[in-house]
Order: sequence, then C-alpha cells, then structure tokens
Amino acid sequence: MPEMSAAFDGPRMRFEVPDWGRIADAGLRCADMHVHTDCSDSYSGIKRLLKIARSRNVGMAVTDHNLITSLEAIDIGNEDVFIIPGMEVSASDGPHILTYFYEMAELREFWREEIRPRLQPCPWLALKGCPTERLLDLLEGRNCVVSGAHPMGYLGSNKGVEICNRKGYIADDVVRRLDAYEVICGGMTRQGNVEAVRSFGRHGLGITGGSDGHIAEDVGSVVTVSKADDVEGFLNSILKGENAVRGTEKDFPRRALTGLTSFYNFLDYTPAVIMVQSRQMAMTIRRGAKKRADKGGRVS
Repeated sequence: MPEMSAAFDGPRMRFEVPDWGRIADAGLRCADMHVHTDCSDSYSGIKRLLKIARSRNVGMAVTDHNLITSLEAIDIGNEDVFIIPGMEVSASDGPHILTYFYEMAELREFWREEIRPRLQPCPWLALKGCPTERLLDLLEGRNCVVSGAHPMGYLGSNKGVEICNRKGYIADDVVRRLDAYEVICGGMTRQGNVEAVRSFGRHGLGITGGSDGHIAEDVGSVVTVSKADDVEGFLNSILKGENAVRGTEKDFPRRALTGLTSFYNFLDYTPAVIMVQSRQMAMTIRRGAKKRADKGGRVS
C-alpha cells in the first residue's frame, strides 16, 4: 500500500491526534467508526454530531447499541457528511461487535429480522440468547464488515472478543470469523489498545478505529483512513488491509465524563442491568470452573 504509507510517512497504526486537514490534503477519506447518540447511552444528538463531523471533515459510523434509530433519521443523500451504516451489537456472552453495512436498507433488514426480536427491556443491553458465535452465524452471508469493538474489554469486563479469547471463553476459530479488530478505541487505556494491536495479526484480521464517542467533542479523535470515494470502497479497503488508523485515547476527565453519561442513562433500567450483569457473571463463573476442571483433568 505505497500511496497510503507515503501519505502518512509511517505504519498503518499510529497513536497520535489525527490531522484531519492533512488527511484530506493527501486525497484520503477518514471516518470515526464508533460513535454513539442519545438514542442509546449518550447525550449527543445526531444534529450536533453531524455539525462537528462536518466542521472537522470527518465521516462517521453511528453505532448505537443494538439500535439504528439515529441512522434512520439521517437523509444520507442530502447530508454532506460521509456516513457508514453501522450498529454496535452486544452479544449475550459479553463482547460488543461492530457491524458496518454497505447499504442502509441491508442494515435495516438485519436489525428488523435478527436484532429487534432479541432486545431486552433496556434495548442497549446484551441481546437475549445471542452469544458471539450465534451472532456471527446471523451475520454470515450478510453484506457487511464485522469488527470486534474494544477487544480487551473495559475495566476487566468481557466486553471485548480478545479478552474472552485469552480467558478461553471464545475459541480462535470463532475470533477469525471477524473481519477486523478495533485496534485503537478512544475509550480504552493505551495498554488495552496496544494489546489489541498485538493481537489482530495473530488472528489474521483487518483493522478499524473509532472514538467510542459518548460526548459530541469526541468525534474524530480516532479515525479509520482510506483512499476511497464511497462506502463500498471504504469498507472494502478494510477487508483488503489497505486502510490505516490514527488516534489517541481520551484523557481521564473525558473518560470519567463518558462513564457518568452512560451511568445516568442506564439508571432508569437498573433492574434490567442487574439481571443481565448477573447472568454474564454466572456465565463467567461457570466457564472459569470448567476451564479449571479441564486443566486439572489434563494434568492428571
């Protein structure tokens, strides 16, 4: 990928504040591929997000948890912001999976057929009866690109595919059904992102990057970069390994603000949150016990 390398004078992944002007001047397109709105656990309205993205010349994938409401409110044909149809799906066993579709109609069909029937009372929580492997089955044959969000999870949780793989909960062959890992996530720690960077190649995956923005000012703090003119070319470049990722993590105050924002949004669904978290904790305990038992059996 000589043109991409020349334009950025460095590796495909770099921890740095994106220079949106330089990216545009190089004839490249960039998009923040992990942005939330007030349709899920953010207070940022879609109009505010579009205004900021437009001012920064940054595209975005609106990836609300299990919902596409904000995307359906955008008249893509009349907006001058590059929009990738997307959604962040919360699997019942913990991991969050980013799905990017080539056409809004295809995303809408997938949501109506497979996601809506599995929603919890709080729609942002993990789907009912849909672990990661089952979710990948549902996505099989769909015209989309699938990336593991924040692969190392948050605060020791199982909200990332890689951490579940390292714990032995998700097998290598399941991980390799993904198309990519989110190697730089704005909400993660540097160490968590470094581990994601170290891991994507081991599984033979592509790369994406996004801010995991829950406040409007996060938009564009992490971007995926491609020499593409449209959504099809952009997503294809990820599959071909012809894209780059630039960005850096939020500082502690912004991470704390993000956490508070999500916390307050979830307060109205406290019983549902407790129920889902209890189920996932019980699943983790069972898996851990089985892993220890299997290990003990091999030793004996």
